[in-house]
Amino acid sequence: MLASVFVVSGVNAVRNPAKFALRAKKVTDQVGPTLQQIHPKIPTDAETLVRLNGAVHVVGGLAMLTPARRLGAAALAVSLVPTTIAGHPYWELDEPVERGQHRTHFLKNLGLMGGLILAVLDNDGKPGLPWRARHAADVAERSVRRAASNTKSKARVARKSAAVARRLPS
Repeated sequence: MLASVFVVSGVNAVRNPAKFALRAKKVTDQVGPTLQQIHPKIPTDAETLVRLNGAVHVVGGLAMLTPARRLGAAALAVSLVPTTIAGHPYWELDEPVERGQHRTHFLKNLGLMGGLILAVLDNDGKPGLPWRARHAADVAERSVRRAASNTKSKARVARKSAAVARRLPS
């Protein structure tokens, strides 16, 4: 259910990038030089980047239906950052009603991002790596204590046996 909004909006962006490119231009103009430094053949025009972001939304949303759901959720969370900044810059708007609507959509996207982050961290009810590491350390510590205790007990028994043996008539 979480992925459905991304699949639908991604299809819209892939089909009609011009509709979103005007709003995205502020962000794509800032990101473009960095992309060019990474690789000179990466496109930097707003429509192409909107189309690429839409494709990430479609693929990431569909990936959430597969065993690669954590990877899909991570891709969606990352791609949601520029989408939200470009699409809902409520801080730049003066008209109160429009500003309020964009703030609501901005906060909605933050909520979606929270859900995506939870999906990334979900282990299907299995303990995560930090818990497993702590658990292994606890088991090792108990084992060391038990071994040390057993060693002390054996030494104590040996001393008592030796003392009893000394008292026996030869």
